[in-house]
Amino acid sequence: MLELEHGFRIVDAHARLHAGPGRPVRGSTIDGEDLEREMHQAGIVRSVVFPGPRKGEQGYLRANNAVARQAVQRPFIAFARIDGPRDPGDGATSRLKNLRSSRTDWQTSPEDIEQYAYDDRFHGFKLDPTRDGLPEPDVLDVLDDVGLPLLVHGGQQFPPSALEDALLDREFPVVLSHFGGHPLDRGLMHDAIGLLDAYDDLYLDTAAVRYRELLERAIVEHPDRVLFGSGVPDTHPNVAVMEILTLDVTEDAMTKVLGKNPVRVVPGLDRE
Repeated sequence: MLELEHGFRIVDAHARLHAGPGRPVRGSTIDGEDLEREMHQAGIVRSVVFPGPRKGEQGYLRANNAVARQAVQRPFIAFARIDGPRDPGDGATSRLKNLRSSRTDWQTSPEDIEQYAYDDRFHGFKLDPTRDGLPEPDVLDVLDDVGLPLLVHGGQQFPPSALEDALLDREFPVVLSHFGGHPLDRGLMHDAIGLLDAYDDLYLDTAAVRYRELLERAIVEHPDRVLFGSGVPDTHPNVAVMEILTLDVTEDAMTKVLGKNPVRVVPGLDRE
């Protein structure tokens, strides 16, 4: 694929990196070497990377360390993937489960958050509540203390309303992936944009958002709160970048989305 020439300094707030074991499966996973090559093609100078969901193992300690190792001497910064015992649903069954829930020894603890936060290999956290559950309040308290950004998978099974109830009363920055509407739920994306008026520490990333009018609405209404996310490996970064470059927004707003906003929210993205 041809290299893009666009003149912007682009940083990527959302890339899933293969943590092994085994070789990546083309089209669904990507390793550090291939990701670095695709970033170069797209003119992306730095990316947030995190592991995908675990398969056949408990917890994310090994996967987080594997991703952090791949980030060394590459233009990546690693986010530690975290989990928890609480059910993210808001129905009676979920509430009952949460009354009885308790953290296992392999799920994220407050001590784990502290270790990740003060390990210079990690610059934030990744959470997919539908796959991995929600952390307990004592874990969220430590996330408040360390203040690093939390990248949250948003979609039909964890909509913006659930995010609001579970996490938006906290003090750390929250970056809601996919405009809160994965896969391609317009209504949820509109809901997520609406939340930006109420929560100053909420941001949206553009990963896998295919609706031009929604991207333009969010950027025009909240130019400081939208972060470029490629959504690699599900989307080639060339495609993700072109979707932003072809929007009908000002060059200043485009500069913010592609570079300035991610750098302001995510420590480490400003480094070369």
